Order: sequence, then structure tokens, then C-alpha cells
Amino acid sequence: MIKRTLKQIQQMVNGSGLEPQFETIAMEGVVIDSRAVETKNLYIPIIGVKANGHDYVKQAIENGAVATFWQQDQPNPPADVPVILVESTKLALQHLAMAYKDESLNVKIIGITGSNGKTSTKDILASVLATTYKTHKTPGNLNSEFGMPLTLLMAPTDTEIAVLEMGMRGLGEIKLLSDMVKPDATIITCIGEAHIELLGSRENISIAKFEITSGMDESGLFVYHGDEPLLDARIAEAKPAFELMTFGEATSNDYYPESIAVDGEGMVFTINQSDLTFNLSVLGKHNVMNALSAIATARHFGVSFDAIKEGLAQIEMSKMRMEVFQTAGGLTIINDAYNSSPTSVRATLDLLNSLSGYDKKIAVLADMFELGDNKINYHKEVGGMVNPDEIDVLFTIGDLAKNIHETASLTTKQHFETKAELVDALKAMDQSGTICLIKGSRGMFLEEVVEQLK
Repeated sequence: MIKRTLKQIQQMVNGSGLEPQFETIAMEGVVIDSRAVETKNLYIPIIGVKANGHDYVKQAIENGAVATFWQQDQPNPPADVPVILVESTKLALQHLAMAYKDESLNVKIIGITGSNGKTSTKDILASVLATTYKTHKTPGNLNSEFGMPLTLLMAPTDTEIAVLEMGMRGLGEIKLLSDMVKPDATIITCIGEAHIELLGSRENISIAKFEITSGMDESGLFVYHGDEPLLDARIAEAKPAFELMTFGEATSNDYYPESIAVDGEGMVFTINQSDLTFNLSVLGKHNVMNALSAIATARHFGVSFDAIKEGLAQIEMSKMRMEVFQTAGGLTIINDAYNSSPTSVRATLDLLNSLSGYDKKIAVLADMFELGDNKINYHKEVGGMVNPDEIDVLFTIGDLAKNIHETASLTTKQHFETKAELVDALKAMDQSGTICLIKGSRGMFLEEVVEQLK
């Protein structure tokens, strides 16, 4: 975590205005949310679409912040607290993170993006690398132009490798992040439909995701899903000098699985590059694919296969990503409610289909967002993915998810208008010996359903 005097902070961002009596005050850590302030933090107010962080400086100071940045075009900076004036608080945050990286972190950077699986891949890769290196990873979902600098500013000074998730909503956003941190290695997990509403096509999504390579030099490594023709097209167009490594199901890839099976609450698999059998402490064939990209990257950094095996068996996954738990009534829940798209729904339904030893299987599916003009058809396609030979009950919620309900061919299915009704229906079912998948886009807040079932 960054620790500096306020005078040093002002110099790092080329700021001004700090009163001399405040120069020797020590700060520890940076926040942009006044509600999250801890003692000695530096508060950086960000101007957003719905709120202006400058309005919350007083609250931040009351909560323990020792100082604040202040954007010069904002009126009435406070006179009674340590203030550092900057041209742009957003750029100052980014410049501060890069200055901290250059001054205090002798670190290799790995950037990860993809339509699905980037957070899971981040968690898997960080666990593997941590067997060999002092590793720091993006906490939660801090993967934006604000979140990534905050992630770096949280890194301990002895960090050897930082695993950074990079998100985007449009063209140019990942390029900004990649150019900022200049990653030593990058991964694209897959190209799906997420953000197609903004980008218009999967081809444009692949262009936006490929921007993650923008900041790499010739010594870098690019790991990508080799079964995706759109990424092959980007490679053919760019003709990059950096090293290429592929993973996927096809045997033409550098890393591919030779066997995959479900084992309790995880997966067991073998690969072409090693004689070892790997146990992955998270469910899903799609997570085996994510693990392959992590293995390829870890090998590039000299991690042994024995250490990789150790790391895969002890992953700490981010919340609402394939979380498995059992309720007091005996209902097994797979909570994958952080986000949703047709590609990720297919993967989780395939997982549910593959699980054995349960008397009943329930799929709870909600709206998928950011799918553009074809959103109705995408939801109808998901309805067709629900296999009546494997899944016993389908519950849907949300206006768009009505199309899943209408298209699915299950005998037992029900659509709900409210979460309360959905929870009541789940609680009323015989829970012993039953497994329930819960999946929906972030804006559906299905964690509220999960909490009611615990």
C-alpha cells in the first residue's frame, strides 16, 4: 500500500496548493469513496455521471481521511483541511498509481480481459502464481480506469507479480489501461456477447479486447483462446512480435485438456503438457479452460507443474462466481449471480447437466443485459439451451427472462414478477437432494435471493 508524506504525494502528481504546515503529514492508502475511508487515507474525489466526489470531501475527512485532492475547475475548495490541487482528479489518480509503481514496485504485470471468465481466471492465476511469487490481484471487480489504479496503489512494496483484471464498455478503454501499466503478459479468456449492445458485433468486441496487447513490448506474452477465429483474425492483422500461446479444447492449441471430470465441488483434469492430474477447486468445464490460460501464463514465468497443481487446489474465488453452499434445509446452491450472457449461461447449464447424485435440478435464470437489438432472440436461445432431460425445474425472473420461460420445453417451469415470490417457491420445494443454479446479470441483484435462502 502506498505510504507517503503529503508533500511527496503533491510532487508525484505535479499538484499544487498544499499549505506548508501540512507537508509532513503521512498518508496511507487511497480511496475514491468517502464511505470507505479509513484512518490516514488520501481521498480523491471523482466527478461521475450521477455524483461529484467533491461534495463528499467533508464526510471523507470526518471518516478519517488526512487530505484530499481537489480539481482546479471545481469551486470553493475547503480552507480548513489539507488540499492538493490538480487539473483532473481522474488523471491524478492514474498518475499517482503509475508513479508508485515506478518508484516502489519491482513488479511484473499480467493483464486479463474477456467477455466471460476474466475474474475467475484472475483468481485462478493469482492462486497458482502465489505458490512461487509474492502476488497481488485485483480485489473484487476493480477493473476500470479508476479501479485498476486503486489496485496498484493497494499493492505491498514487495509484490513480485500483479494480476490485473481489465474491463471495458467500449472501444479504447482497454487500450487506455494497457498503455497505462504496460503489461508483461496478457490473457483474453473468450469473445462472447457481453457489451454487444454498445459495440454492435462480436467482431468489434474482439477488436476491443485485443487492445489489451497495446502496452506490451516484444518480450511480452499473449495468451488467448485458440478456438476463437476472431482472435486469430486479430493476430493475422496485427502481426505482433510478442510471444503467442493458445489454449482451448482443440488439439491444435498449445495447451488443451486430455480429460475432464467433475469431482465433488471441483474438477479433475489432465492436459497435453504434463503427466500430472490437476484438481481444480471450482466447478465448471469453462473454468478448466480458464485454468489452462493460467497454466500457460504461469509456465512462462517459471512456475513448476507441481506448484501449479498446488495452486489450482486452493483457489479463493471472488464472490458470486460459482460459489457452492448448502442451506440448512439441504438445498445445494450454485451462486453464479455476478453477471450473465448467453455464453456464460450455456457454460453453467452444461455444468448443471453434468452433475450427478441429485434427486432434482433447478435452474433459476434472470435477465441478461447489454445484448442490443437481438436481446429477445438471445433470451429465446437460452430457453432452448435448457435440457428437459437433465433439468427438472426452470424458474425465471425479469421482463427479458420471460422469453426464456416461453421458449424452454420443460414441463415444470414458472416465471416470477418479484424476488419474494421466487424465494417463496424455492423454499416451498423439497430441498433435500436438490441442486439449484442461480444465474443473472449484475443489475438483477440475484444475491438478494441467495441471501434469503441461506
